[in-house]
Amino acid sequence: MVKLLLVAPTCNGEDIGEAYIAHQWAQNLAQRHDVTLLTYHKRGATPAAQQLKNIRIVEWSEPPVLGRAERLNSILKPGYLPFYFRARRWIRQALASGNHFDIIHQPVPVAMRYPSPAANMGLPLVVGPVGGGLPSPPGLDSDDSSSPWYLTLRNLDQYRLRWDPLLRRTFESADCVPGIGEYVRELLSAVHLHRFEVMSDNALDELPPIVARKIRPESTKLLYVGRLIRTKGARDIIRAVALVKDLPIELDLVGDGPDRSECENLIAEHALEDRIKLHSWKSKSDVSEYYRKADIFVFPSYREPGGRVVLEAMSYSLPLIVVDRGGPSSATSDACAIKLSITTREKLAVDLAEAIRKLAANRRLRLQMGIAALEHVTRTALWPARLERMDAIYADVIAARAQKLAIPTQGDHYRPQGH
Repeated sequence: MVKLLLVAPTCNGEDIGEAYIAHQWAQNLAQRHDVTLLTYHKRGATPAAQQLKNIRIVEWSEPPVLGRAERLNSILKPGYLPFYFRARRWIRQALASGNHFDIIHQPVPVAMRYPSPAANMGLPLVVGPVGGGLPSPPGLDSDDSSSPWYLTLRNLDQYRLRWDPLLRRTFESADCVPGIGEYVRELLSAVHLHRFEVMSDNALDELPPIVARKIRPESTKLLYVGRLIRTKGARDIIRAVALVKDLPIELDLVGDGPDRSECENLIAEHALEDRIKLHSWKSKSDVSEYYRKADIFVFPSYREPGGRVVLEAMSYSLPLIVVDRGGPSSATSDACAIKLSITTREKLAVDLAEAIRKLAANRRLRLQMGIAALEHVTRTALWPARLERMDAIYADVIAARAQKLAIPTQGDHYRPQGH
């Protein structure tokens, strides 16, 4: 057991996205370690202190006015700057007053545009898993007219990684930076990293009951789950289905978003109303039924930093078709997923159609890939496996820092020099 300081500006098990991810880290790490959490309380949400047990929680109220325009707020995070100074001041005061921590871990924000308040505090530091900043392929970078304007601000990330001293200091001072995929190492190439590990930002609590898929000679069911935004590829699946009209194919698109009207227009344009069903947001239990009834999971997102849905699909023993870049590619293996290269919109639709045709025609292959998917997610993406790996990282960086500073690793908790 180590004394762990967990830094997470958002942490809420009743929310989604990064707030939920941070809650999962806190909840699971507290079962193994002595955890102190620094976080914000979002107005109207249940405080973290009421959701988490056996954790010392320092929780500040989110500044007034923030939290409106949820999607914009999730991108820009205007509350992060005051959190940064509050957390940094708290850490300094805690160390000066004799508090001891073996290591600091900041798992969120996932995006690589936020400096850590724990940088250069004299303690071993883990920042991540981080991701994001993945640009659209050159052939598709001008193909998105439906996404909100503020998403283009993500394009500034690479400039900040090169020129923002606080951001550079965060990654250069970190003892380990886990990244969602190998692409993160490339994006951080301008920064000197002490250690980099590929690790998904998400993990699964448990596996669903084993799915026994029935033989349906009348059709093959495809499934997409995710927001309907251009970069996630729902339009490309629709175009692919139009290219395999000779096959008995059905497609469920589960999700909603600004690209919905474009998807509806494409479905009508290709007269696919009897083959493709657009569904709105569904509850977790409802989505699980779609996973159970599907034969193939298709998720051609070409600017996806993570992709929890691919983990979920694998847990339901589904073969996958993904794009060979970003999080989905890193989270899957060649044994369970057909990974497509991407150049142009037209080529992506053709490649998707060929992959769909290949799997639709070969039930044995689908079952083999589904078994491989379940094995892969069991080995790599359950919380116990994730925590074992993170514990090994903690042990390594604590020992390495202690050896570097000539401080023994046994006995009292590690205390930085000067405190």
